[in-house]
Parts: sequence; C-alpha cells; structure tokens
Amino acid sequence: MLSRVYCASTIGVDARLIEVETNMSHGIPKYFLVGLPDRAVSESSDRIEAALKNSGADFPKGRITVNLAPADLPKEGSAFDLPIAVSLLTVSLQIETDKLDHTLILGELALDGKLRPVKGVLPMAVEARNKGLRNMVVPADNGPEAAVVEDIEVFAFETLQEVMEWLQDEGNHSLVDVDLETMFSQNGQAEILDFSDVRGQENVKRALEVAAAGGHNVIMVGPPGSGKTMMARRLPAILPPFTLDEALETTKIHSVSGILPSGKALVTHRPFRSPHHTVSDVALVGGGSIPMPGEISMAHNGVLFLDELPEFKRSALEVMRQPLEDGSVSISRARMSVSYPSRIMLVASMNPSPTGDWYDATNPSSASPAQMQRYLSKISGPLLDRIDLHIEVQKVSYEELSSKAKGEGSDAIRARVVEARKVQTQRFMGIKNVYCNAQMNTKLARKICPLDDSGSQLLKKAITSLGLSARAYDRILKVSRTIADLEKSKNIRSNHIAEAIQYRSLDRDGWLG
Repeated sequence: MLSRVYCASTIGVDARLIEVETNMSHGIPKYFLVGLPDRAVSESSDRIEAALKNSGADFPKGRITVNLAPADLPKEGSAFDLPIAVSLLTVSLQIETDKLDHTLILGELALDGKLRPVKGVLPMAVEARNKGLRNMVVPADNGPEAAVVEDIEVFAFETLQEVMEWLQDEGNHSLVDVDLETMFSQNGQAEILDFSDVRGQENVKRALEVAAAGGHNVIMVGPPGSGKTMMARRLPAILPPFTLDEALETTKIHSVSGILPSGKALVTHRPFRSPHHTVSDVALVGGGSIPMPGEISMAHNGVLFLDELPEFKRSALEVMRQPLEDGSVSISRARMSVSYPSRIMLVASMNPSPTGDWYDATNPSSASPAQMQRYLSKISGPLLDRIDLHIEVQKVSYEELSSKAKGEGSDAIRARVVEARKVQTQRFMGIKNVYCNAQMNTKLARKICPLDDSGSQLLKKAITSLGLSARAYDRILKVSRTIADLEKSKNIRSNHIAEAIQYRSLDRDGWLG
C-alpha cells in the first residue's frame, strides 16, 4: 500500500516541493524514515505516534518506509510531522480522501495532537501555488501568513483531529482570509518612534533626512549622550512606506528565520536590526551547515544599526563589504549554495576617541590627536568606502534640552523623503538593481550627476585643500544628487555640492585619510 502527501522545505528564501511517500507492507513491525532527514525530522516518529493515539487514531503496524523526495535534498525542521502523520493515516486506510493530490500540508505535532506553528510558510505557499496546488493546510498561527499568497485556499487548524475531519469532509471549516489593504493602511506606524522627541541636533536630523532620501549608508561620530542611538532608532519612521513586493520579500526572510510573530501575516514596516557588538561573522551575514539568514538579511529593505562600531570584531565587519556592495549575501556549502537579499541602510555610530570626547587642548585628560587617529583607524578604509555620509555629532546644550518646543516630526520629514524617492524611481526605471541614488555604480553616477563649472571648481578645491580621498568623489556626487532631489532641482548646483562635502569628514587628513 502506497500513500503520497505534499509538503515543502525552504532553500534560502525560496521553497521546494517535497513528496512524502509512505509504503506499508507485511512483515516484522519496523519504521524507516529516509531522504536525508535532520535530527528534528528523524525524531518525528515518537511525536507522531503519541499525537495519533491522543487524536483517536492508531499508529500503523507493519513494515513502514517513509521517503522524503527528492532524496538528495537535506530536510530540516518540524514541518514534516503533520504530512507524515496524514500519510500514515491514509496508507493504513484510517482515512480515505481525494484531496491529497492538490493539497500542501505543513505543521509540527504536539504529543496531544495539537498543531504548533512552523517557519518558512510564506515561501512554501508561493511554491505550492506555482506548482498548481489548490489547497494548503497549516497550523492556526501560520494561517494569516499563508493566506497572503493569492490563488491558493488556506485552511488553518488547531489539532490533528480537525485535519482528519477536513480530509474526510466532516465538520465546518472556513478559509483563512486576510485584508492586505487594511494592513498597509495601518502600516504599524504606532509602534515607531518619532523625530519630534529629539532636542536640538538639527544638522544631524538633516543629514539623516538626506540619507533616507537617497538610501545612503551613514556613520555618526560623537561623544556619549549626544543622541546618536536615539536618532538612529527613529530613522525607520522617515523611510518610504513598504511596497507590497518589498513587504513580501522581507516577510519571506523573517519567516525562514523564524522571527515572524505567530499569527502575523506580513511585515508592514521597515525592519530595524541592532545586533550586539559581540555578534559573530555567521550571525551577522548568515551561514551554518544549512545556511540561514544573518542580521544583514533580516534588515533587508530596512536599517542595520551597528552601535559603537569599533567594538565589533574586525572580521565580522569585513565580511559585510561584499553584501553592502552587491545587495545580497551568497553562502556556499558542500551540499548547497543559497543567496539572501541584503539591500539595507547601514547606520553606524562611534565615539571620536577611547575617552569618548573630542580632542580638547585645554583638557589634559582628553584624548590626544594620535589616540583619536588610532581609535578611528579600527574602521578599515574599504568598509568606510561604502559609507556615504560621515556626521559629526556634538553634545546637546542645556538650553536645547530644557526647551519645551518640539522638533519637526517624522511625518513631515517622511513626506519630503517620499517625494525625493519618487523622482529616483522614475529616474532609474528600467535599470536593474538600482532603486535609489546610493545604488548607482561609478559609470551611472558620472552619467546621472553632471556638474556645472562652479560645482566642478568647488569639488576640485575640496579634494585638494581639505585632503579628501579619491574615494570620496563618487560619494559626493551621489549625495549631492539626493540633496538636489530633496529640493526638486533638476540640476546639481554648487550649494548641493557644498553640503555633500561637509558629510565626508572622516576622509580628511587627520582622521582616516
């Protein structure tokens, strides 16, 4: 007797259809599970046996072979519990149904027969639809996530008993439905911090507005307590709202990583990830024997904030160079190679010296210029080369702190950012993998950012007199283009160049130059 049930397994941010083939024959009772299962899958037989008995069914007696096909693809996770249980019920004729030929089944079983949520349901639902399956059976907590995908009917259940009833057309089970329009109208903005809470620091807020408008990477250098972390955490509030494609792409990564909250259908606002400085290379960019996303991919389409940048391991920072440049992470292992998207805004902060303060000739306890240089040199030139804006953050005065007047709110700043991004969307239409000014390569930047004579002379003077490095040239062009977009200017003027130049402080002689 042979039974076949469809389930799926994730590979990167995509999924692949898996067939659970179960054969039962006469002989000494024996259970075989083959097809490269990992430890969690191999242990499923004990969970399944207890769940079947507590759901009023029997674990089949006989020589049973369960094959997870294709056999050369590693299988991991607990999502195979429910499809294996259903295949055992059908092969032993405890249930009879014609629904299995067009149904994808996923779920982890508790010993009492309850269904527990699994990760990676969204990409699995996409794969099921692409393979022509009409139905999908998932745990109740995964229902909204699977229902985001159109053209497939999703049924969410609490227990194995309910699944058995549905397969035999017993009971009344309704489809899971989600309202994407309502999700995006709410957009999770109530959870996001607002820039109106920031006192002073108008120049830094302006720089972050420019960064958000062009998708530029930022580093803030300033003493402790100057508000670097406070402002970084408010940056998602001024980024453009998610499009549906961005939301689906980000939700896939969060689903595969297992960080999508139970019962949540979609990530509706841009992620903000802030790993501790003890993070490992693998945790930051992804990896493992079965490659999983790292922090840089979990922040895809959002912000990755690295607080106290020099405290991070140099090796961890260096492995970010290629993902920052390409917008994706490629992880190769002996059995497989996967790619995770990593289009992020990198926001970093650091103190100007080991003591935390700027050089002060009148203060004998302050760090010397040589100490500052050594401290700042912990950040490599190639990594700094991928950061467009360098912002000097000064301490906030008492008058600014005690002022009752609120600063400009995030909504007003965001409106200007959205308008600038619309201009860039139109500009880069038809150009692959370029969606904002920061993503332009050198050739495209020279084409998109022509300078007039006054702008060229100003930039030439800055390069020579301020000691700016050669790598600063293209960055200044991109940032000046963003500043012009914010002012709705078709051409880059000298004042745009001047503002962009002041955001390259770490390239000057005496810093890292």
